[in-house]
Amino acid sequence: MQNPIDTYRKAIDQLAQTWISSGLPSRQEIDHAADRLLRLRDQLGIQGLWTSPPVMVTATLDDGLGQGLAVIEKYASTIGIRLVSLGLMQTPETIIAACQREQPDFLGMTVLQFDTEDDLIVIAANLSPKTRIVAGGPVFSGDPEFAERTGTHYAAKHVGYFLRFMLDAA
Repeated sequence: MQNPIDTYRKAIDQLAQTWISSGLPSRQEIDHAADRLLRLRDQLGIQGLWTSPPVMVTATLDDGLGQGLAVIEKYASTIGIRLVSLGLMQTPETIIAACQREQPDFLGMTVLQFDTEDDLIVIAANLSPKTRIVAGGPVFSGDPEFAERTGTHYAAKHVGYFLRFMLDAA
């Protein structure tokens, strides 16, 4: 019999690969897929991909709607990450303070506007070396060097890529 975490990992991998190769479905289907993963996780009797879950602080600097952040938070929780959600439109100081307090493994952010570059640089400079910034948003596809300039460790094109990154981190 296969290890339950390996079974869960395979299901997540298949979902991520489908979305990476075929593109994302509707938001409703994205939510339904997360619900199916949660049911599988419960059936397998596990808490997620890790026996000791990593911590992720999430926030936006310039996104007042947070649709992308909501999807990432849902999937992070589904795969077993312990979330500390700061919410929308946070200041760099608030994000830095939370990261210094929580010492997360990941800082998850959505970034919409190019004028956040200086804020991201400040945030990255004030994080523990163990904290990796995982971000998404149009600035990363609009300017391929934006992630490198801002200290962002990984820019996910969409939730499928986020899942792929997290599978590699597990």
